Amino acid sequence: MEGSVKHDSPEGKKITKSILNMINLNDQQFLGIIVAVGVIILTLILLKLWVSRKSARRSVLLLGLCDAGKTRIWSQLIHGRHVGTHTSIKENIDDYQTNKGMLKIVDIPGHERLRFRFLDQYKSATRAFIFVVDALTFQKDIRDVAEYLYTVLTDSAVMSANPSVLILAHKQDQPMAKGCALLQANLERELNVLRQTKDKQLDSLSDKENSSSYLGKHGKDFTFAHLNPLRVEFGETSAEDSLGLEPIKKWLASLG
Repeated sequence: MEGSVKHDSPEGKKITKSILNMINLNDQQFLGIIVAVGVIILTLILLKLWVSRKSARRSVLLLGLCDAGKTRIWSQLIHGRHVGTHTSIKENIDDYQTNKGMLKIVDIPGHERLRFRFLDQYKSATRAFIFVVDALTFQKDIRDVAEYLYTVLTDSAVMSANPSVLILAHKQDQPMAKGCALLQANLERELNVLRQTKDKQLDSLSDKENSSSYLGKHGKDFTFAHLNPLRVEFGETSAEDSLGLEPIKKWLASLG
């Protein structure tokens, strides 16, 4: 047909090549747009998951032995008053408002037959925990305190959330109460001994797959600094009045 261009002619080949170049260019631009949109969508999904996970973990657990003063701390924090102490058989739980949002304060019973059942119930939602120690009796009870703390600090579910940790030398209103520096030194020494005992027990077992994670650094005496990036802080408190709990309030306000 006159005026038409054959595909196998030089002119036809040139036109075909130009069309293919345009298609390739458009394909590359389109592919770039698809990749960019995909990256944005993936970023939004990951951000949403991170925010949801952080929001889900809003519980702060109050842990410690019986008679350490956990319930009085909880009552003073939540209600601004203290109640008579007694051995709890169930958790106390309520919301606590900070300048960064709402937290749920959970007072876990300290009885050895109950504590870990309640810990298992709440640990997946834990953002932080406060370990309360009786500053009057901890030197006598140091073995039991260290055993409890060791179990918590080597729990894989607890540690996977990388919670903030506050260890309190409580009942500072009493004249014979010991300070947090002495508490820290005693705990580090006892945890170091306990870790060695646990290691020997594990060495005698053939199946170690379900063993707890190692506490601290191999070949070095235990210190709380070795738990990095886990943030462990110490404080001194009294639940006799609201002022005595200021260290806890400041710490709770610092939680992100």
